[in-house]
Amino acid sequence: MKVTRKMLTRGAMITVAGASALALTACGGGGGQSSADALSVLVNVENTEVPAVLDTLAAGACSAEAEAMPVEVDTTPQTNLDQQLQLLAGQGALPVLFSAGNAPSLTAELADAGNVADFEEVLGDLGIADQIEPAAVSTIENLYGGFRALPFEYNVEGIWYNTAIFAENGIDEPQTFDDLVAAAETLSAAGVQPFSASGEQGWPITRLISSYLFRDLGPDALQKVADGEAALTDPEYVAAAQAIADLGAEGWFGQGVGSIDMATSENQFLNGSAAMFYMGSWFLSGLNDPEMNQIGVENVGFMPFPGVEGGAGDRSQLAANVGLPLTMNANLVNDDTTPWLECIVENYGATALEQENRVSGFALNEEVADVPELTAMVQEQVANTETTVLWFEALFSAEATTTSQRNAAPLLTGSITPEEFMEMVQADL
Repeated sequence: MKVTRKMLTRGAMITVAGASALALTACGGGGGQSSADALSVLVNVENTEVPAVLDTLAAGACSAEAEAMPVEVDTTPQTNLDQQLQLLAGQGALPVLFSAGNAPSLTAELADAGNVADFEEVLGDLGIADQIEPAAVSTIENLYGGFRALPFEYNVEGIWYNTAIFAENGIDEPQTFDDLVAAAETLSAAGVQPFSASGEQGWPITRLISSYLFRDLGPDALQKVADGEAALTDPEYVAAAQAIADLGAEGWFGQGVGSIDMATSENQFLNGSAAMFYMGSWFLSGLNDPEMNQIGVENVGFMPFPGVEGGAGDRSQLAANVGLPLTMNANLVNDDTTPWLECIVENYGATALEQENRVSGFALNEEVADVPELTAMVQEQVANTETTVLWFEALFSAEATTTSQRNAAPLLTGSITPEEFMEMVQADL
């Protein structure tokens, strides 16, 4: 059983001939509508993994479900996704499963209008709520205001570090931010660049600010800003920007950090010229590639962002995200669709890990052979985490996000002060 794939552009469907696609019963009414005999799925066109794994499930573990209700996948460019979801919702034509919007607020709006399933209730009724990792549930609830999406992709974030360089310089894994600063001092004195980051992208730097905030003020630090209970210009928030600016003032991110693109920052770590690199677990593709990873997987370690002494947060609270997850049309949760939902929840995790080397937020119900060591380490980290935090811009407006990321490198280089940085972002909020 294969999956039919189509592409939606501005409300029209254009058939795409995929190598594994077979023609299935067409949806009546067009535009991503569900039919009685097809499980309709809408994903952003850039997401090739979900359709591929659904192909595998339909041909294997979920073949009975696929026989009763074949899968029909429609795609739309990610830039058009929010517009497409709003259009389909207005027409009462949302599919059974669909990518959550680019803006978390859109998913909340769709949920308030009765278009998004409450998975705490749905999976609880099916008796399979324990098939979702607690860390993934925590992340989804933080981001979407409830258990309103499923973690087809799950990424944790932290600092990847070169264990060989650490050992050569007598450095243990930093447990506190003061330890991290001391490690950077030791590395710099030995002629090793402590950190790598893409100043061009900006967000790898602002991730450091939010990590400090969560360790110092607690996991609700940025929710308080979103709720108007605190402001980025408050002294304790400016202190976080100051802590990261101080790292830059020491020159610990190397020369020209503002012009460093993502590929260059990755290569600085992978070729051993930088000892530490803050990044998410999506970086596993590069780490597990022997042609890219010149330092060797055996010399790679991963640590959660260190704690801040006396802070309200702790290292057990991993920064995490769920990529662009899928949710379910609350109006189409019924006896026809829930068998597919059960099969996906129970089998997607192992299938995605084995087939795509992708860590998801679904529990593993079977042993997966030949999982790369670093991938297995991340999977174990996810399984052992219950509380997660978001990232700096997760709850920001688009305007504030742009301001934040555009001014991250100037913060490191001293072109703007921490006070000025936080004032500019706060103004956009």
